[in-house]
Amino acid sequence: MEDQAEELRALMKDKSRDNEEYPLQSDTESRKNRKTRIITITSGKGGVGKTNVATNMAIAYGQMGKKVILIDADLGLANVNVMMNLIPQYNLYHVIRKQKRMADIILETDYGIRLVAGASGFSKIANMTEEERNSFINEMYTLSDADIIIIDTSAGVSKNVLGFVAAADEVIVVTTPEPTSITDAYGIIKIIATEVDNLNINLKMIVNRVNSSMEGKRVADRMIQIAAQFLNLKVEYLGFIYDDPVVSQSVLKQRPFIIVDPKSRAAMCLRHIVARIEKTEFHDSEGFGRFVRKLFGRDWT
Repeated sequence: MEDQAEELRALMKDKSRDNEEYPLQSDTESRKNRKTRIITITSGKGGVGKTNVATNMAIAYGQMGKKVILIDADLGLANVNVMMNLIPQYNLYHVIRKQKRMADIILETDYGIRLVAGASGFSKIANMTEEERNSFINEMYTLSDADIIIIDTSAGVSKNVLGFVAAADEVIVVTTPEPTSITDAYGIIKIIATEVDNLNINLKMIVNRVNSSMEGKRVADRMIQIAAQFLNLKVEYLGFIYDDPVVSQSVLKQRPFIIVDPKSRAAMCLRHIVARIEKTEFHDSEGFGRFVRKLFGRDWT
């Protein structure tokens, strides 16, 4: 796992690599000086809204002017393209089977980001072989013209998931206040702590579908305390996302909620989380800004 992660990090950040090997960007000087940042989003169990978080976070970064590629790395039950109402002709299955290059399957979207679609209904590739993983790593290098790559993993733990976790600059675990979700989130954090050979792993948490800011903070504080006490692992709380009807409505419409209603509570929470990751301030209209400050109160600071 360590070798794979190191190789991927080196490939994505090596400034001295011969640019002619992957001539995807005409501005070679810009490419040579760019560092692609990898954010992996994962969860202990399915159904916690991980894919929604990944998709809308990618769009939020795109709206900030970043060049973003969203990778649906669920290699068995991919659905990011469904949330965007896209029907890809090719997906990661074709890359893993060496039928296509990564550059051949990237989709432009209407939301200012690019998408690498995952595979659905191919259980055989849910756990890639070592050779397939190495080939996939080499293909990942061709995406180094992006500022940010957001990887939406499958739920739970597999070699693929742990590989994406180990290779990331930042790992975001999504959970909800439900007891089973909290238990499974701790489970994946424990596995990350014991099996991923990266002492500098940058682990963060989002609590989704909360009814109040205090509920989100209570869940996060408990997880952070347990991880520190029993795993000697630091977990940073990024914030919460309200249980907002606009999210389920957006899924039915097959449009991301940050687009359906940019000023919904879920969208505002998501924008604040991105601002927090970037250590910047989120700005909106003065009136709505006052509403948000009142909404989050001191729990957000």
